[in-house]
Amino acid sequence: MSVSVPVELKYSAEKLIGGRHATRAFRPEAVPEDTMRAIFSLAGAAPSNSNAQPWQVEVVSGAVRERLANALQAAHAEKRISVDFPYSEDMYSEVHNARRAVFGAELYGALGIASDDSAARAAYDAESLRFYGSPHVAFLFVTGDGGPRLAADVGAYMQTLLLAMTAYGVASCPQGLLSFYADTVRGELGVTAGKLLLGISFGYADETAPVNRVTTGRAALEATTAFHA
Repeated sequence: MSVSVPVELKYSAEKLIGGRHATRAFRPEAVPEDTMRAIFSLAGAAPSNSNAQPWQVEVVSGAVRERLANALQAAHAEKRISVDFPYSEDMYSEVHNARRAVFGAELYGALGIASDDSAARAAYDAESLRFYGSPHVAFLFVTGDGGPRLAADVGAYMQTLLLAMTAYGVASCPQGLLSFYADTVRGELGVTAGKLLLGISFGYADETAPVNRVTTGRAALEATTAFHA
């Protein structure tokens, strides 16, 4: 598949990949429709096994976005959890949890939430179901049997989509919590097939928000990568 990319979008790999980060506060203005179509068209160049492209993407804006945000918050308040891909804290190793703890301290610190203030953390989680104020959200569904190999392909699509958004100056935040209410999302959007992997809130970043100045570190290359020869 050949995708034509405007010259001005041909960033260096370092600038494009290094410039992408999760945004948790957005301005209200919408991304123009032609820009959204260009972004999602470019994301379609993502690789997949045998070119199966096992993703279905539902992009939500406007009145539907508002209705869905209300429905998600109601489902959260009523503990109507419906998860297509099981989640457990046990899936993380000790080193994973150490990295998560550092990130959590930085995030909640920027928000002015104390480490032992569980009520404030819970309230922030509930409010995040309004997509951090972003005007748009994209839900990524895994089609076919929804198994891990197909989910990995949709993961490749997700990263390609995030980088395409970055190239067009659009901020984003992948939100795993949105996938905890898969039946609510399906019901509101009329989706009848596929398993919900996650949602991605997107729009233009509110650069004045302290939470958007949180920077996350990465493990040293030697901690995650081995070279064999």
